[in-house]
Amino acid sequence: MTFSIIVVCLNAGEKLRKTVESIRRQTEQDYEIVIKDGVSTDKATTEFLDALEQAGESDPRLRVYRQEKDTGIYDAMNQAVEYAGGEYIFFLNCGDSFYDDQVLARVRAQIEGRSDTGEKQPQDGLRHAQKKRPCIFYGNICEQMTGTMVQSNPALNDFACYRNLPCHQACFYATDLLKKRKFDTKYQVRADYEHFLWCRYEGGAESVYMPVTVAFYEGGGFSETKANRKRSKLEHKEIVAKYMPAARVLGYRLIMLLTLAPLRTWIAGNPALAGLYQSVKRKVYRKNGRA
Repeated sequence: MTFSIIVVCLNAGEKLRKTVESIRRQTEQDYEIVIKDGVSTDKATTEFLDALEQAGESDPRLRVYRQEKDTGIYDAMNQAVEYAGGEYIFFLNCGDSFYDDQVLARVRAQIEGRSDTGEKQPQDGLRHAQKKRPCIFYGNICEQMTGTMVQSNPALNDFACYRNLPCHQACFYATDLLKKRKFDTKYQVRADYEHFLWCRYEGGAESVYMPVTVAFYEGGGFSETKANRKRSKLEHKEIVAKYMPAARVLGYRLIMLLTLAPLRTWIAGNPALAGLYQSVKRKVYRKNGRA
């Protein structure tokens, strides 16, 4: 099994249906769906989970786990990882969906070092896999709120890791990275960020960019409430202090201040300006030879 697609939910209703159906439309069939439900009680969710359990009786790739409570989204993800049997784990949150029905086929081609047409590309994923280092393959997302494609940084240096990692819904993790070390549930908003840095700085992982738009990212969820944006800043400060020297972090903060980072964040989230901003960012990446 190549891919384990993990979906965690709690009273997600039609959003769960939307997400699962986008997975089941994939032309690449070498995947399993692991759904971890936090004991939902709403009718729309429970009825859909019932239907999925029934479908799973004839399709062993579809598995639903709904008896065990969890303490939050990262605890639910940790529980789901225990059931994953694929080579790579991908998390798709309720409300998010794959960009189109060819995503998994394109990702598999990238991992195997092939183009979409099957032509060998020895500079791509297979070369990294042959190093026997665990990999995080990551691509791009399309934001539903702004309708714009957000390209991830193809070259994840230390500053990129400090500033802006790829969206979690664009990352395919070598399963061993998550089996070996789960998300730290101490962090309520930034546990995925902390885990990515652990993979890079302590887990021996290599991050590999794929020119693939992976998912429609809904946004506006748990991590983006006013209270959690404040918590996110505090957690970010604590996490970078774990993995980066203090002098380097101070330098990065100064760079962010001088380059008007808050203004750029506002522009990127503005539907009227986001497209132009992302277009400029892609041109910068191409100019630097990173896209």
